Amino acid sequence: MADRFSYFISMKFKKSNQLFTISISLLSIVLFLLPTGFENPILVEKNQRVKALILETNNEDLHTHAVVTVGTQDLKMEISEGKFKGDTLNAHNVLMGQKKLDKIFKEGDKVLAVLTTNKQKDKVISARADDFYRINIELILFALFAIFLIVFAGLTGFKALLSFVFTALSIWKVLIPLLLKGFNPILISLLILAFTTAVIIILINGFSKKGFVALTGSLSGICITGFLAVLFGYFFNIPGTVKDFSETLLYTGFTNLKITDIFISGIFISAAGAVMDVAMDISASQNEVVLKKPEIGTKELITSGFHIAYPVIGTMTTTLLFAYSGGFMFLFMALMAKGTPMVSIFNTNFIAAEILNTLVGSFGLVLVAPITAIVGGYIYTSKSKKTTGALA
Repeated sequence: MADRFSYFISMKFKKSNQLFTISISLLSIVLFLLPTGFENPILVEKNQRVKALILETNNEDLHTHAVVTVGTQDLKMEISEGKFKGDTLNAHNVLMGQKKLDKIFKEGDKVLAVLTTNKQKDKVISARADDFYRINIELILFALFAIFLIVFAGLTGFKALLSFVFTALSIWKVLIPLLLKGFNPILISLLILAFTTAVIIILINGFSKKGFVALTGSLSGICITGFLAVLFGYFFNIPGTVKDFSETLLYTGFTNLKITDIFISGIFISAAGAVMDVAMDISASQNEVVLKKPEIGTKELITSGFHIAYPVIGTMTTTLLFAYSGGFMFLFMALMAKGTPMVSIFNTNFIAAEILNTLVGSFGLVLVAPITAIVGGYIYTSKSKKTTGALA
């Protein structure tokens, strides 16, 4: 009788997991087709963006001063796709003396060309090379990532890929448009982060004890990280304009945006993945302990969870340090090359922002570990041993 009940519960959860996977797949398709609300049809109609091949270059108007090159590069390119495929056009590439934005093309380069057409869209008025064409290699890299993930992990790999796509679409199609429309950045970010975290964990683990424990720990960690980001963000007194392109938004006309709140929300968003990893590691490990030793008690399982958490926390905090430091390596090098005193370096708003990112994220990791271990200790030992296997 008990075995039949366990089988019934197992099949019920299996069906629920399948329906949930299908639902998220359909929701991802809807999000993909959903407009952001910030499309500019006039700009799209006037300008066509197509792949092109550079045939010839003329660099006579380029002038180099020290390490900066300015001027206009004249190009001849062949359109590789679209209505004007096969046409040869003259184009320009204007260099502004900003190395992070400027690029110099050479013969044989594939570029993304912007074509300005007339009202009838049957004639190109002007053309320019916008940047190197990278869409193809990006798609190839994503395809290799997807294939490897599915081949290595099978159905779980497919669900992981689905969660990846769903999270990316949620950020691009929901979070960013809502932020641009002036919604409260911290509240909206927390809500969307909580929802996407729930989707990811349920997709990977299904409706199970392991998923519930990991989700509880993750949401607790996200809330704690959010609170710490708001609290110490206030004391650090760092403006949101410390981030690249934040001022560009203001100059574009979005003067109503709470730039500093968006910066703070970015802190707990960037730490959410690591928080979820720690919660999942501890939950999965406790689940394995229970499967191997069903008679284990609550206190002993919590203690095991703590022992599992210690090395996980030790490596994950360093992971955040590497991740944030790597993005600012050139800034560190520039400050050191100038002989800037250490006290000035760590007081610079750019560096202080990364310190805030790293320490708040690490603090969240430290706190999520014991919370997950305690929750797991009670959840995994709360039901009878007969149903443990079915729900694990």
